[in-house]
Amino acid sequence: MSHSKIHHSAAEGYAQGADTYVRGRPDYPPQVSTWLAETLGLESAKTVLELGAGTGKFTPRLVQTGARVIVVEPVQAMLDKLSSALAQVETHQGTAQAIPLPDASVDVVVCAQAFHWFANHEALSEIHRVLKPGGRLGLIWNLRDASVPWVAQLDALVNQWEGDAPRFYTGAWRQAFPFDGFGPLQEQQFVQPHVGPVEDVIFNRVRSTSFISALAPAEREKVEQQLREFVASQSVLNHGGEISVPYITSAFVTQKQG
Repeated sequence: MSHSKIHHSAAEGYAQGADTYVRGRPDYPPQVSTWLAETLGLESAKTVLELGAGTGKFTPRLVQTGARVIVVEPVQAMLDKLSSALAQVETHQGTAQAIPLPDASVDVVVCAQAFHWFANHEALSEIHRVLKPGGRLGLIWNLRDASVPWVAQLDALVNQWEGDAPRFYTGAWRQAFPFDGFGPLQEQQFVQPHVGPVEDVIFNRVRSTSFISALAPAEREKVEQQLREFVASQSVLNHGGEISVPYITSAFVTQKQG
């Protein structure tokens, strides 16, 4: 499949960084289960499509609802990880701009940590096409809480390398809305820390960022050096035990009209 519809940072970075992605990404808070069941209406009789599912970090939450789960993911290396971990899930290599499913075939579409990559008219038209009337689109992201000063410093260190890669935090993805055929976006927020060894919650989390993973080796080493210096300068990060990174989960829903 051509990567023409996939941003180069995603096509290159995620293909190289699938293993690091698994180790470095935080889990989603428990309130997400209520969001899936009550806000999105997922249950055993429903079918849900996850777009840009990656290695399947969010997919088990969908499986737990009892719904039939289908995933579409463009990067084969990530899809392979997902398939080996979740054999019961129907998988397709493909993009949000050309979803390989029939019209009005799913009750819910979910994009976890992904919609900013394809926040355009073409993708929303396809999502609208495959949703049943009254079906829901759920968008969810985990983001470090930059109201904490050391987190803001970490974000600034990482963001200097982002280039033209789309990011959730910029809010540019919102320009895809309003969209004819979808109702207004409704948002909920949940809070949960990412707890673990500094190697995972700082180093592997940054390494799993698409545009970091896609850097040339010399530039990646520069990032590693900056990270080492940053961790050494922060007493909350260099004490040798588990550390806690504060995260905010933002969850959005919109409903197909008609």
